[in-house]
Amino acid sequence: MVTTSESKAALNLPREAIRTPMYIDGKHYATAEHEFFTRRSPGHGVPVTATARGSRKDLDLAVSAARRAFDDGRWSRISGEERATVLLEAARLIRANCETLAWFETLESGKPIAQSRGEINAAAGIWEYAAGLARVVHGDTHDTLGPDVLGLVMRQPVGVVGIVTPWNFPFFILSERLPFALAAGCTVVVKPAELTSTTTLKLAALLTEAGLPDGVVNVVTGLGSVVGQALAEHMDVDMISFTGSTPVGRAVMTAAGANMKKVGLELGGKNPQIVFADADLDDAADAIAFGISFNAGQCCVSGSRLIVHRSVEGELVERVCALLEKVRVGEPLDASNHVGAIVEARQFEKIRGFIEAGKRDGVQLVRGGRASSEGERFFIEPTVFRGVDPRSTLAQEEIFGPVLAVSTFDSFDEAIALANGVPYGLAASIWTRDLQRAMKSMREVQAGRVWINCTITGGPELPIGGFKQSGIGRETGRHGVDEYTELKSAHVQLGNRTRWIG
Repeated sequence: MVTTSESKAALNLPREAIRTPMYIDGKHYATAEHEFFTRRSPGHGVPVTATARGSRKDLDLAVSAARRAFDDGRWSRISGEERATVLLEAARLIRANCETLAWFETLESGKPIAQSRGEINAAAGIWEYAAGLARVVHGDTHDTLGPDVLGLVMRQPVGVVGIVTPWNFPFFILSERLPFALAAGCTVVVKPAELTSTTTLKLAALLTEAGLPDGVVNVVTGLGSVVGQALAEHMDVDMISFTGSTPVGRAVMTAAGANMKKVGLELGGKNPQIVFADADLDDAADAIAFGISFNAGQCCVSGSRLIVHRSVEGELVERVCALLEKVRVGEPLDASNHVGAIVEARQFEKIRGFIEAGKRDGVQLVRGGRASSEGERFFIEPTVFRGVDPRSTLAQEEIFGPVLAVSTFDSFDEAIALANGVPYGLAASIWTRDLQRAMKSMREVQAGRVWINCTITGGPELPIGGFKQSGIGRETGRHGVDEYTELKSAHVQLGNRTRWIG
């Protein structure tokens, strides 16, 4: 086990921004004409990485490489066993390079290094799981169509997939999508968020080292308004998978209509923590503190709404605030800190705006609210508002920061109505010792993921995705491979066909 002092000594800031070009057709790609975007670490205020600002021309090159790789069958038509072997080797290389990947992840995103390490290792586990699925993609047979006909249902890879990933979990969210697309036999063009592109580029090179054929995975960096838009519109891309905000998700759906490509979306959330009077309040308080602090609240499944029975509201809020006082916010490369930096100035100001609006509206601020941007280092301490009107901005809009909005209920029906009373339906946590109440809540809450007496946990075995304006489709689990396939039906005539004109 590396001690905190050893970790801090080993994890120094780079002397200058580390430049990484795009990755197209199995090799690094950049020209003298490319402008490079320099990323300043939000936790340190200094330049740390530089990535190319790609163009539509670069995107066309990547899509062409992916199309050739799909059409010639170098990946799409090999056996599941061969694909699984590459995915397993990729998982091994991810684990072997965990420290480097976690270092880049922390420098660019501002999240604590301990969290980055955990995410990289967990992502390797997803690649291992997806490797197993590569060998079990299958269809159905229908032997009930009469003695002369056999019906077959086949799953085939959808083709060239565009994957657009966000800045909050750049490596982990990509790993919830890319290995499943590869397990299905697809080829891929990835457009990572401009703020956090480096670990995606490093992964692409590791995949080549793992034995992935050239052109199967390509990475084009740059602005979403340029590269992301072109990817969504591209006539030679068969599917687009987008993770990000609901407004941008709507734009992706519109752009994808150009060639009616398949669309997978994981979008925003305003997720409830529903606490009934009989819950274990100590356990719930710890999970609520974690849920709002994890990744500085910049998490689509963050439990940002606490919906608690009126009889225990005061006691629970007191316990949550007491735990938050122990949360250490600061230097991301210090493994002893719980919460790192806000990703950039715009997000920092957006979160501050919500906090100031809550104060102006007279909502009771019971903990936190302080923020610092000194030296272009962006930190906000976990913040708790009590007595929040369920119809207010604090309760309805996704803040994407460490801000908890507390509302109360008196009856079961009121709790469910409050939980479902937002446009989103991504995740929910339910806290009760009553099994019947837990099961009834699980059934009635509108969310793609439900946790009972826990929060933000699980593995790749179960699917993820949203209800309502939180998205379309499902990732991970066996459904994660299905997402990147098309179904084809075939009728096979075994005997003599009855002719139309005898």
